[in-house]
Amino acid sequence: MIRAGIVGGTGYTGVELLRILVLHPQVEVSVVTSRADAGLRVDQLYPSLRGYCDVKFTLPELDNLKDCDVVFFATPNGTAMLMAESLLALGIKVIDLSADFRIKDRQEWEKWYGMQHACPDLIAEAVYGLPEVNREQIKPARLIACPGCYPTAVQLGFLPLLEAGVIDGSQLIADVKSGVSGAGRKAEISSLMSETGESFKAYAVGGHRHLPEITQGLQNVAKQAVGLTFVPHLTPMIRGIHATLYARLNRKLDLQSLFEERYSEERFVDVLPNGIHVDTRNVRGSNRCQIAVNQPQGGDTVVILSVIDNLVKGASGQAVQNMNLVFGLDECQGLETVALYP
Repeated sequence: MIRAGIVGGTGYTGVELLRILVLHPQVEVSVVTSRADAGLRVDQLYPSLRGYCDVKFTLPELDNLKDCDVVFFATPNGTAMLMAESLLALGIKVIDLSADFRIKDRQEWEKWYGMQHACPDLIAEAVYGLPEVNREQIKPARLIACPGCYPTAVQLGFLPLLEAGVIDGSQLIADVKSGVSGAGRKAEISSLMSETGESFKAYAVGGHRHLPEITQGLQNVAKQAVGLTFVPHLTPMIRGIHATLYARLNRKLDLQSLFEERYSEERFVDVLPNGIHVDTRNVRGSNRCQIAVNQPQGGDTVVILSVIDNLVKGASGQAVQNMNLVFGLDECQGLETVALYP
């Protein structure tokens, strides 16, 4: 059995990791940390886990994690980088759900995240955990940087077009909507349902911290610079990411076939039949990305619709998908869940 530890077990991504891992046939959740709730049983805080997880929260200290095979960081940005080096030295795999190791340019990371990086030497080693792109690099990795939720939906939507070189990469547009759980489990006025309900707004139009991560990923695929306009929006729903992606085609081709062929072997990317639109409710609770390909009026503009559950494929599910690859397991173990409906 793989002994797993979760640092930051009280946030939305932490409890989502627990929901997935307690049913994983090859995993034993042996450590779950929380400074505020140390000593409390996990199932007291989350009664939905009664009968599945009887461990107690402990402090996020190296001594409590030293017997783990893998440690997940479901923590705010700036935490994983303080412990990763020590854990790796003990032979423990590290899977970070925060942004600490996603961006390869340290100065760019420090500019967007407003802090000095604590272990810049590990940035180059960290493998970006988007399996549909980096599967073979993930398998032998010690340190995985899981993609953010917006970057996952956007990259999976643009990926086949950039790989095939059939769009103008200098004028990409990503118009993306997120549910309020993307802001994390914290007391913040802007995330209260009475503030978000019956309302819809864009934010961070001048620049969102996921922009350099998305741009880096797209450029790695395109093998050249790309120009991306990324506008995130907050919607009055709990879970879900809906990305509407626009690009200009540089030649005629069968777009539906392009996407179907690119993702034909990907078990967590579902390209819908021509003419069917995506819906966030159809991926809620699952590790799936659903994609719809559109070419309005048969013109030279392509519109790709991409939806994921931000807490699963956009965070914890993708982290487990990476763990499966690292430990040589079937990639789908613990993740074959049908989306919740309605």
